[in-house]
Amino acid sequence: MNDERRIIAADDVPADGTVLFTVRAGTETTEAILTKLGDGTVVAFENSCPHWTDVRLDKGSGAYVRNGELVCQKHGATFQRDSGYCDFGPCEGSVLSTFDVAVENGEVYLTDDAFSFEHLGESGDHDLSSGGRIDFTGS
Repeated sequence: MNDERRIIAADDVPADGTVLFTVRAGTETTEAILTKLGDGTVVAFENSCPHWTDVRLDKGSGAYVRNGELVCQKHGATFQRDSGYCDFGPCEGSVLSTFDVAVENGEVYLTDDAFSFEHLGESGDHDLSSGGRIDFTGS
């Protein structure tokens, strides 16, 4: 695999959380998250809730995982980590957008040709989800 498409070592992807990274398509950047399933498979999703796409699941310290599912802390929506399917919350029935990744020789690579790997961490765009909307915790 091309080293420029390497994201992270597979051992560094948590089974109980996420790793935030940024991809680029042309001039646009998009945040994505990696998570590791119980069988060691690594999957990648866009770092936004389908209910309000300006709400990030991972704000830089890992998305909240409860009972093996990703949780939107703004709405309380839960997403299956293997498919991104929302099985509870205001966006129930929707699915998180995915990115194609593969593990080869213990390393996770971005294989989605529509995007290039930019860097680990946030895109640098400000978080629009801090507006006046009340979140799941009441604040």
